[in-house]
Amino acid sequence: MKKQIGILTSGGDCPGLNAAIRGLVRAGQEHFSMRCVGFRDGFRGLVQDRTLELTPDVLSGTLTNGGTILGTSRDKPHRMPIGGKVRDMTDAVVETYQRHHLDALVCLGGGGTQKNALRLKQAGLNVVTLPKTIDNDVAFTDVTFGFDTALNIVTEAIDRLHSTAMSHQRVIVVEVMGHRAGWLALGAGIAGGADVILIPEIPYDVEIVAQAIRRRTRAGKTFSIVAVAEGANSQSQAEAIAKLVAAKDQAKNKAERKEISAQLDAFHEKHVNHTVELTSRLEELTGLESRLTILGHLQRGGAPSAADRILATRLGTGCAELLSRDTHGVMVAARSQGVEPVPLETVAGQKNLVCPEHPWVQAARHVGTCLGDRL
Repeated sequence: MKKQIGILTSGGDCPGLNAAIRGLVRAGQEHFSMRCVGFRDGFRGLVQDRTLELTPDVLSGTLTNGGTILGTSRDKPHRMPIGGKVRDMTDAVVETYQRHHLDALVCLGGGGTQKNALRLKQAGLNVVTLPKTIDNDVAFTDVTFGFDTALNIVTEAIDRLHSTAMSHQRVIVVEVMGHRAGWLALGAGIAGGADVILIPEIPYDVEIVAQAIRRRTRAGKTFSIVAVAEGANSQSQAEAIAKLVAAKDQAKNKAERKEISAQLDAFHEKHVNHTVELTSRLEELTGLESRLTILGHLQRGGAPSAADRILATRLGTGCAELLSRDTHGVMVAARSQGVEPVPLETVAGQKNLVCPEHPWVQAARHVGTCLGDRL
């Protein structure tokens, strides 16, 4: 009997998803006697039983394509908007799983997907995940597919911005994706030769950033590039958030926690414009014309890099091999040149963040890059 495998992609799109699906399906069909069915638009398609038969014709030409042939969404099975109300649709997921006589469900996604997959495991389903995200913030894997492609895109953008910054003697602030983790801004900042790199893990002082730019001006450098992760915070902002989080942890009742959560939400909503404010403040403090470039979803699009195609294929085929051995309830992690199953209980809720003493941070400091915390 062929194993029946369901596949879905969840969360934000990223390069390499199609390569991972292709690797899993082709290995499963050609080497491990599996039949694979895709569910459209993430967990919502699983709830609504909207499928795509993953045949060789469907997979043809997908290796080099960005995005996902299955479509994706950020819906959570246990909190899904249905008919104007948020409902727990876990039972519907279980029904679809059983209707298709699935032996396992493979979920390709980031941190939120790992938590959703764990809930489905606890509901009795055989679930396996693959780690994807351009943020590279999924824990217990060497790297996530999508990261390398995004890193190349941001690096190229910084390369291009150098010429206009130099020509107009400007400070150019580049906003890079990364709410909690600064890997993308840090890596692209180093590769692109940014003069200042600001990441969520190292709160910055705008006065120190301005001093670094003024010091470059005194040394005869007429421009500066500032790479900023969208989740970067000033030291005062970081302290305010830390106090709210601590207060929420110590709250004695639900109403109090709800009030503090609302304050945190209000902060994050306002924080969306923080790079606009940072750019204006740097112009004021340095006397140099300053401009902001927000790369946005450009970072998630396009064909995957060679490294991401290889990584995604390796993880997809490794997943098929694990499924053939009835290994479930795990994330397929990249380990050196191979793969390793990591229990979902270990992964869910964890983040791979930049350690302030990480070699990339040290390398940036050693070449004179300002990280906003000291000159």
